[in-house]
Amino acid sequence: MTDLSAAPDRTAPLARVFAWNWPLILLVALIGVVIAGTVVYPTYSNYDTTYSLLWGRELLQGDTPSFEAYRAPTQHPLAVLVGAVFSLFGYLGDRLFVLLMLAAFVVLVMGLYRLGRSAFTTLVGLIAAVIVCTRFDFPFLAARGYIDVPFLALVIWAAVLEVERPRRGRPVLWLLMLAGLLRPEAWVLSGIYWLWLLPRRTWRERLGDALIVASAPLIWAGLDYGVTGDPLYSQNHTSGLAEELGRSKGVGEVPHAMVTFMRALVKLPVAIAGIAGIGIAAVLAPSRLRVPLALILAGLLTFVMVGAAGLSVISRYLLAPSLMVMVFAAVAIGGWTMLAPSRLRTGWMVVAGLAVVFAVTWTALRVNVSQLTTELRQRGDARVGLKHLLDQDQVKAALACGPVLTPNHRLIGDVRWIMDLPEGKVIARSDTGSAAGIDYGLAIVPAWRARVLRQGFDLTNVTVADTLAAAPPPGWKRIGVSEFYAAYARCPTAAGAGSASG
Repeated sequence: MTDLSAAPDRTAPLARVFAWNWPLILLVALIGVVIAGTVVYPTYSNYDTTYSLLWGRELLQGDTPSFEAYRAPTQHPLAVLVGAVFSLFGYLGDRLFVLLMLAAFVVLVMGLYRLGRSAFTTLVGLIAAVIVCTRFDFPFLAARGYIDVPFLALVIWAAVLEVERPRRGRPVLWLLMLAGLLRPEAWVLSGIYWLWLLPRRTWRERLGDALIVASAPLIWAGLDYGVTGDPLYSQNHTSGLAEELGRSKGVGEVPHAMVTFMRALVKLPVAIAGIAGIGIAAVLAPSRLRVPLALILAGLLTFVMVGAAGLSVISRYLLAPSLMVMVFAAVAIGGWTMLAPSRLRTGWMVVAGLAVVFAVTWTALRVNVSQLTTELRQRGDARVGLKHLLDQDQVKAALACGPVLTPNHRLIGDVRWIMDLPEGKVIARSDTGSAAGIDYGLAIVPAWRARVLRQGFDLTNVTVADTLAAAPPPGWKRIGVSEFYAAYARCPTAAGAGSASG
């Protein structure tokens, strides 16, 4: 007779796999991927971040930051401070800034896992973390050094603290204050949270909380006033630049833009799962719904306010609510772990598994990974190519001939950062008022089709002036070339740059 008790337990290996520390395993894997990606596809700071480095360097040199430069981005106080620190490392500071943003992305993913785990279950947190890693807009922002990533990390960890201990108070306010020095959307979150704390606080605590809430906008306004004499310079400059660049939309266009941007950020399957997850959470765990849902509503409210104020209506203003949609999508997929063993739980698990297979297939059929890697490689190679060009002896010598001309504003920051030049030394040819009458100097133009399209033209409104500005100035002599850019010069005399005279 067979001894059934001696039969091997076929479920034991599977149980051991489930017992592994998956959060730690996935965290180590994420760090490994980030490190490998940084080595294989080194990238450099974007337009906004480069200006933060420039402004930080100007502060350390005792100069007034060039906030009012031609089409300069809006300053962000904490980014300027970080830029000042990294500018001490010279050209390497650019890469250090990007590495900090990549580290912030890892912290963001950890925070999203913790939020999902604390509000719902461990599996929900893991799924939310995986989803954000597969929404390539987010790691791509980190790879380009956008300050949105640390902003999101601060907001998500503030939400984690609140979920784990409701009305936690000052720690949450301090994180939101730091976030408010990166993006003003955090001011709305801080104000809402102050109101949430109000009933349980003494008058002294309310006053202290109010000072923390007010500190970020006051610091921002104070820096604007100290540099430009206008405490509302950032708001006025942003709205003016948004209109100039065609990013300003009327209030009536905001709902359509909101739907379009959210769908682009989270993709359709995740958006559908997120809507379902809100309903599921409302039924199974209404008390855990509060913080993630509040972040969605506050984010959408802020987006509407941004549009009403005439500021740039771009998808980055919806990043925080899109993360919460991912959390609720994770609830739809992994929320069965909130149920006791039952047929409903088993059925939900099976359906969720099929949905995951569908989502993976959907993504695999639509995501062009080679296009993403090519984009990263070209961005890094283009910056390296520009530096190689600007480091050539003839190009450096041509600085004596006159100012440096670029086709438009897009190259100004990079040229100033690499060559350590002041604001007035680099002029965009699209800035007709400043460029008029400049017959001598150094001109940098894109020399490769992709660079011409990306940095030579405004694709939403290509004009003859754009075309002329992206071409070498008539009569100027080419003195250097790299794979992506070319340098032309013309000097008043042959002594200025050797053979660069015209």
